[in-house]
Amino acid sequence: MKKVKWGVIGCGGIADRRTIPGMMGAKNAELIAVMDSNRDSSERVKEKYGAKYAFTSEEELLALDEIDAVYIASPVFCHMQQVTMAVKAKKHILLEKPMGLDVKEAEKIASICETEGVKLSVGLMMRFAAYHQKLHELILEGMLGEIVSARAQFTCWFPEMENNWRQQKHLSGGGALMDLGVHSIDLLRYITGLEVTEIAGMTSNQIFKYGVEDAGSVIMRLSNGAVAYVDSNFNVPDSASVSKFEIYGTKGSVVLYNTLSQVDGGEIEMILSDDSVGYDAMQKREDTKTEDIKVQFGNMYTREIEAFGNAILEDKEVYISAEDAICTQKIVEAAYESSKKGKFIKV
Repeated sequence: MKKVKWGVIGCGGIADRRTIPGMMGAKNAELIAVMDSNRDSSERVKEKYGAKYAFTSEEELLALDEIDAVYIASPVFCHMQQVTMAVKAKKHILLEKPMGLDVKEAEKIASICETEGVKLSVGLMMRFAAYHQKLHELILEGMLGEIVSARAQFTCWFPEMENNWRQQKHLSGGGALMDLGVHSIDLLRYITGLEVTEIAGMTSNQIFKYGVEDAGSVIMRLSNGAVAYVDSNFNVPDSASVSKFEIYGTKGSVVLYNTLSQVDGGEIEMILSDDSVGYDAMQKREDTKTEDIKVQFGNMYTREIEAFGNAILEDKEVYISAEDAICTQKIVEAAYESSKKGKFIKV
C-alpha cells in the first residue's frame, strides 16, 4: 500500500502524547522526520517512534524531498510562518487547531494553501470519535426528528504556569473557549448539520488571573431556530470533570458522557418517542424506548491521519476543511465580542 511520508513540526506536547502514536497505527502513513526547537525533545521523539531524522529547525525538515506532508503542532503564534514555509516547500498540511490567532490570520492561511494547491486540514479530531460519527449519521437520517435544543460541556484543570503560551492571548488567541470550546462548537455543527446564526457569549477569569479567560459560556441560535449552549472551563479539576453532550429533538433525545476527550470511548443514552402522540397532562413518559447504539471504538488520531492521507493519495477533498475550522473560529470571536459588548452578535 502506498504511504504518505510525514514530517512533524512541534513534536512535543500533543504530537508526542496522541497524534504520533495515532500515526504509528495508520496503514497509509510513515513517519520520516520530527522537529522541535529543543534538541533533546526532537532526538527523544525520533528514537521513541523510529523516525529517520530529528531537527531543530523547520527549514531542515521541509528541505527533505521524501516528505509529502507535515503535521504542525506548534503553538498558535507559530502557525502563520510555519504554514507559509510548508506551502513554499509544497508539503500538504495537517494543522492543529485553532488555525490562527484570529479569523483574519486563519483565512490568510487557507488562502495561501488554496492558491498553491496544497491540501490543508485542521486537527478537530473529535469528529473521528466513534459515537460522534454514528450520531452524525443517525441525526441526519432523522432519528431524533427536528432538533430543538443542544448542549455541550467540556472542562479541564489548567492552573497558572509561568510563561505558558496558552495563557497569553497574543500567543494563543484565546483561552477556554478557543482551546476547548472549538471542539464543542465544531461537533454541534458537524453532528446536527446545522449552522450558527446568532450568538451571546460570557467570558471571565473566575479563578485564575492569566491573560485569557478560564471560563467561557456561549448561547447560540441555530439555523433551524434551535438553541444550543456551550460551556468551557479551565478551572474544574480533571478528577471532577464530566464532559457531556446533549441533543434534544421532536422524536427523542441523546446524551453522551465523556466522549469529548482525547480517547475514543464514553457512554451514550438515546431515548426515542413517537412524536405523533397527543398531549399528556400527567407526563408519564411511557411511550419511549431506549435505543442500543453499537460502535467500534478505535483511535481518533489514527482515523484523522488516515483520512488526510487518503485525501492526498486519492487527490480528493479533505474530511475536515479549513472552512470548517474558520467557521468555528468566527463563532468564538463573536462570543468574545458579545461578552465585551454585552449583546447578541449575528454570525
